[in-house]
Amino acid sequence: MNRDLVVLPEAEADLADAYAWYEERLPGLGSAFLLSVEAVIDSITRNPQLYSLVHKNVRRALVRRFPYAVFYTVDESHIAVLAIFHAKRHPATWRDRSK
Repeated sequence: MNRDLVVLPEAEADLADAYAWYEERLPGLGSAFLLSVEAVIDSITRNPQLYSLVHKNVRRALVRRFPYAVFYTVDESHIAVLAIFHAKRHPATWRDRSK
């Protein structure tokens, strides 16, 4: 079943902030980060049930090479990316987005 992918504006902001941070540290690293996030989102769209539930109906997929995770929900018609968070951030921040 093909589901539409919806990326919340907050998740887009998370991604932009992380990209800028990595790119500031080393030119090109931000682009590598984006490719890693894209790879995990592609995996999510192919098999959204693959990743573990971490809170109610929210699942978490870890980004390879970078200490980030993609938090998302799945229903019959779409996949909603709630957050793209650094692993050390407090989980209450993304949990507020799942309400």
